[in-house]
Amino acid sequence: MTSKFLFAAASSVVAIAISTSAMAQTAPAAPAAPAISHGAAIPGVCIFSSQRAVGASQVGAAVDARLKTIIQQVNAELTGERTAIDAEAKSLDAKKATMAQDALEAQAATLQAKANAWQRKGQLRQKEVEATEQKALARVYQELDPAIKQVYQQRTCGMLVDRESVLLANPAMDITDAVVAALNARIKTLTFDRERLDQAVPGAQALQPTNK
Repeated sequence: MTSKFLFAAASSVVAIAISTSAMAQTAPAAPAAPAISHGAAIPGVCIFSSQRAVGASQVGAAVDARLKTIIQQVNAELTGERTAIDAEAKSLDAKKATMAQDALEAQAATLQAKANAWQRKGQLRQKEVEATEQKALARVYQELDPAIKQVYQQRTCGMLVDRESVLLANPAMDITDAVVAALNARIKTLTFDRERLDQAVPGAQALQPTNK
């Protein structure tokens, strides 16, 4: 599950761009597949898609929505700072014809330092969003595991095969929807904030599952 955001700053002094990922990248719609006739389901063999299960679950949707909000907040923070840097660069560029060379160079160096700091912050925020996504998904998969085992036993499966490694299979063997239902019964949402990698915060808020 992956999503992307991208923003860039460009002026006479700086040219900066950063990008990162968080969940659910939209893929182009695939053409409708022709109808397929399947053979009989193989007794005891079940198939399962963890990606589809997480994506279709209530907690998966909640994590995706929260990550999108965090990304929007990061974009707003960095875009505001970028705008200020751009405005300062334009102002300096407009004054360069009337400024002494040493003063111009001093202000340009100060502005470049600000731009470099902005770039480092952008890279840090990228890592923080990625760490947040990884931690949230780890929590979801922690809840997914017992849901898989529950349905595996209920369906008396003798083998569970990853759907991603199977080209075609009888849909009757697929237990993904049943696992989604079991996962929804266990956890419906997840509360979390962006991970902070620039400092260790004692007692930082942990991921909080909510079933209401």
